[in-house]
Parts: sequence; structure tokens; C-alpha cells
Amino acid sequence: MTEQNHSDLIEILKSRFGHDSFRPMQEEIVRHVLRKDHCLVLMPSGAGKSICYQLPALVFDGLTLVVSPLISLMKDQVDDLNANGIPAAFINSSLLYEEYQPIYKAVSDGRVKILYVAPERLAMESFRTFLNAQSVSLIAVDEAHCISDWGHDFRKPYRKLRSIRVRFLDVPCIALTATATKRVQEDILDQLSIPKAKTFVASSFNRENLTYIVQPERRCRARMSALIRLLAQHKGESAIVYCSTQKGTEDLAARLSQEGFSALAYHAGLDDDERRLTQERFIRDDVHIVVATIAFGMGVDKPDVRLIVHYDLPKSIEWYYQETGRAGRDGLPSECVLFYSPADRHTPAYWIDKDKGEDPAEQDKDPAEQARAWERLNRMVEYCARIHCRRAFLLRYFGERPEEQNCGGCDVCLEWEEFDATVITQKILSAVLRLDERFGISHVADVLRGSRSQKVIGAGHERLSVYGIVRDFSKNDIQAIAVQLIDKLLLVKAEGKYPTLAITPQGREFLRSGGALRLRRKNERTDAEEGLGKPALDSERGGLFDALRELRRGLAEERGVPPYVVFRDISLREMAHYAPMSRESFARITGVGEVKLEQYGDIFLRCIRAYAQEHGLEEKRRSPEDPGRPRGIRAPGSSYDQTLDLFRQGLSPAEIADRRGLTPGTIVGHLERLAAYGEDIDARHLFNQGRFERI
Repeated sequence: MTEQNHSDLIEILKSRFGHDSFRPMQEEIVRHVLRKDHCLVLMPSGAGKSICYQLPALVFDGLTLVVSPLISLMKDQVDDLNANGIPAAFINSSLLYEEYQPIYKAVSDGRVKILYVAPERLAMESFRTFLNAQSVSLIAVDEAHCISDWGHDFRKPYRKLRSIRVRFLDVPCIALTATATKRVQEDILDQLSIPKAKTFVASSFNRENLTYIVQPERRCRARMSALIRLLAQHKGESAIVYCSTQKGTEDLAARLSQEGFSALAYHAGLDDDERRLTQERFIRDDVHIVVATIAFGMGVDKPDVRLIVHYDLPKSIEWYYQETGRAGRDGLPSECVLFYSPADRHTPAYWIDKDKGEDPAEQDKDPAEQARAWERLNRMVEYCARIHCRRAFLLRYFGERPEEQNCGGCDVCLEWEEFDATVITQKILSAVLRLDERFGISHVADVLRGSRSQKVIGAGHERLSVYGIVRDFSKNDIQAIAVQLIDKLLLVKAEGKYPTLAITPQGREFLRSGGALRLRRKNERTDAEEGLGKPALDSERGGLFDALRELRRGLAEERGVPPYVVFRDISLREMAHYAPMSRESFARITGVGEVKLEQYGDIFLRCIRAYAQEHGLEEKRRSPEDPGRPRGIRAPGSSYDQTLDLFRQGLSPAEIADRRGLTPGTIVGHLERLAAYGEDIDARHLFNQGRFERI
């Protein structure tokens, strides 16, 4: 095959998919596949793996076969492809015999370019015979980690892929997954008989559009109230709330419904039809909130989920990262909020201690597996409890080495401030000593705060000199400080079932020397309550966005497809921001290709023109060379606006931090995030003007 030049590929990308440019690594992978070379692709959720085989499918003459275990996802992707004028179809168990026979005929006639099939279909001799008669140009294996029994989601039918590969040895194969250890990667290549295939790994698994928040809530009532406030901030937007039990999902969904939210439960105990209907209603925006166990989400290709909430502690960092990856797949800012209390550790610890692993359905784990379960739990607790950048923690966990700086997108970087922790540190260390280094931080905090709990009184600890000497810090505050003291190597926590605290030699020296120490604590008024990472359009253009959403919803209902198949939120936000008045301007909107321009251009332009005339809006023009996405403007009065106003008055970050009671790092994070959203940040007043001009 002749090498495709850049402009040809960009033309296909724009005309068929509506994108002006490739995301990182996409073009390199596409060119590799077009040279008919095998490859393995590891990209995080939402990074654009599908384009890596969908675009080559349009260049190749024959059929592209896509193997996927996610039945509901197939239909969503096929709807999306067909909406872009790309002939695609799927065959799986959701179809009746009389429904898939016409699909066989269309494939044989060359009227289908991309065919999605479930792995179980590969075991059927009739399908293999049918496939042998087709001109297959490309085989794409989605969720490729399912082929490996070393992976976390092994699917036995995937093993049948080896025989398909033998039949089409000269056909390029692309395997795609979001998560795979080195061992799983090797197994994927071996099982697909492509041992020398090139592996493409994303340079970073960082999802910059996601804001990570850990919210300490101990009591059930407080946690429910916090959840209701959070969902109210995202009213009318799609959200997934994860619970650890089936009963928990049903109880929580019922409570949210009583509070006036559009919410449904989803778990493996429901029958197939009810799960299918719930998922379909969520995808079509008929219901905005799904309260689910981890059974929900893998097959949901919904790009506009704006909020992921973990109501209970996730079972591991891997599961947490995968579940949060279902937010903001369209690249727009979205939030991931995890409610956490140290007591949340008790339930998973109970099941591990019972030799049943992390799940009561798992029986008789061997000692090595039990040790791994403790490690996974401890790392998950560490993520929640440590007062370090959440994003940096996740990236380091997956092998990256992020720079130590304010990420501008997590609660620690945006909500915590420095304070003089000398006295409280001395009290905590003294309490650990008086308790003979035999207790965990929860008990230490109870003693310091003068708790009358049975455990404290029964042990006689109310008679200790450190009993009740801390009144100005909550139990959560003390626990958060203790975590930082562990990071500072003043305390050490035992691993395993009983995480008791002991003082290190450095800690003893600190007590003797009377040195000073500064730590971090949470601001009383947090940005989390304002909706971090949720930039909004100004009121008038926000009104246009709402009008466009309503128009999209009606068109989607008429065509029987999810709203995002018509246009994704990012397209509507650009329409609202730029208010295009002509077909030429409308064609520059992200997601507007030739087919959608013809299908929807005039309809959406009429809505935009009518709204603009009524509200006095003018088109914001941009050149064809400037395909950048508009960034929203935060609602007036937000913490970001306060920072921006002071900065534009000529104050430095240090002066703003002092006036607002925040850290300079937090202020810099605000400014960086505002700049990323398109605000004009003129920093010249911070520099010597002559030196600035010379630079």
C-alpha cells in the first residue's frame, strides 16, 4: 500500500469523524496499520483508541473485523459510525436469527466496512465458514487484555482468536486495551501469534480534564447530604455513583429518587432486560444518574459523563482508575469524587482476614494472594489518606514520574494550605509514646480528643496525661496530620491487619529538639463545594448551549439514537461559544464532518441564528488554522474569579495567597487552570519591564 500523506489522513479525519487533528500517537499508529504491520496499543480510556482502526478501515478495500466483549458498546459505536456515513454493523447474541441474516448478506455484498462481533461468535463453525469467504483487510481486538488469563478480566472465548489469526496470517492485527501489565502484554502478543508486533504505549496516562477529589465523610447521614449537594451542582448532567453492594445501589437510588433526582440502580442481580433498559435510558439521557456496582460502565461509550462518585471505597487503584476513566471521555472537564473515612477499610479487611480475598464470592485464597489483597487495600487507603497530589500518586502508581508541582486539578493542590503544626505534632507523637506504640491512629485520635468510647475507657487510657489535650482539631484532622508525619518519617505504620503506629528515631529527635514543623490542612471553605473543574459558559451563551441540547435531544429521539450520536457536548459548547452563522463557520466546529454538516447544519444554524437575534449575540470568528476548543468561563464569584480579580489588580501570587489565606502553590494552580481555559493571564507586572522586553 502506498504511504498516505498527512493531508490525506487529516482530510479523512475531518470529513468522516469531524476532527481537525489527531490526538497524541494516533497518526503514528494509523500509519503503522496502513503499512499492514501488527501492533498492540495501550491508551487510557477516552484517548481515542477507536480511530486507530476505524480510519484505516476506510482506506483498506476489504472488511475490518472488530472483536469486542462489550455487546452494548458495539451498538453505540455502530450508531456513531453510521451517523458519520461509515457503513458498520454488529453481530452478537442480542440479535435474533432473522435480524443478523441481512447483515451477513450486506457484508458479503461489500456494503459493510466495519463489522463488530462478540468473541463467542468466533467459536461458531457457521460464522467461521462465513468469514472465510470474506475479504478481510484488518482485524482489531478491543479489550485485548481479556485474551490473557493473567489479566483481571479473562474471557475464555478470546482464545478462539488464535485460529482466526491462522486463517488470516497476512492480515494486519491491532490489539487495543487501556490496562495491561508487562506479563499481560506478552500474553496478548503470544495468543494472537504476533510476537514481534510493535507496542504503542501512551506517553502518559494523565487525564488532564479530570479533577480528583477525596472527600472525608464518616457518618452515613453526612455522606448522603454531601452526595445530594454534589449531584445538585451537576443537575441535568450524567453521573455514575459506585457502591460496593447490590443492596447499597438500590437503597441509594431510591433515596436519590425521593430527593427529586432522576436515578436508577444497576447491578448483576437484576435480570438482563432490566439492566439493558437502565443502560439504554442512561445513554439516551432519559435518566441522568446510575447508582451501580462495578458491573456497570465497561460497555458504556457515553462521552459526556460529568461526574463519577465512589460512595464506598474501591477495591483497588486499578479498579478506581478504570472507573474514573468513564468520566469526561469527550475531553471536557469532569469530576471524580471519592468519599472516604478510615472506617471504610474495615469491610474489605474483614473479607481478606477471613481468607476469602476481597470479595465474599471468592473462597480460600492462598497466603500469597491474601498478601496481595492486603497490598491492594493498603495502597487504596494510602491514596485516600495521604496529603499528596492525587494525580501524581496515580501516575506514579502506573509507572510514570510526574514532576512535583501543583497539578491544579485535585483537592490537595487546590484546597489545602500550610500551617504551623509544631504543637499538634508534639501532642500526637507524645500520645503514640504514652500508648506504648500499640495502637492505630484512630485510637490515638480518640485519646487526644478525650473520647469516652468503651475501648478508651476499658483500657484505662482516660488516665493518661495526653487524654483530652486536643480540642481544636477534629478526628479527621488528626488522622490527616498523622499521615503526613508518616511521610515526614516521624511516624511509621505497621503493614497488614493491625496498622499500629510507632515513632521513628527522627520522631524521637523531633520531640527532644523542640524543632518547628509546617504541614498542610484543608481550607474551611473548599473549592470542591464550588464544583472544581467545571468551567461554565457565560449566562447568555450558556442559554444557547441549553437550547442546542434540547434540539439535539429531539433529533436523537426522532432517529432512535443516543444524543451524543447527533453531536457530542464539546461540539455544542463550541457552537454556543462561537455562535456560527454560516455553513462555512459551522463546518469548523469540532465533530462536524461532511455527513453531519449535510444532515444537521441547517437545523442547528436556524436555532443559533434565532437565539443570537433574540439575545443580541454576535459570531465569534476564528480562522481555519485555529481549531482550538473554546474554554469555558467560570461562574462569577468562584474561587478562581477571586484569584483572577486580585491578580489583575497587580498582586503577586504570594500576596494573593496571603490575602485569601491560601498557599502560593494553590494560587499558581488557579492561574494555570484559568490559562488552560482560555483566560488572558498577563503576568508582565511580575517582572522587570526592561528585562521582560529583552526576553
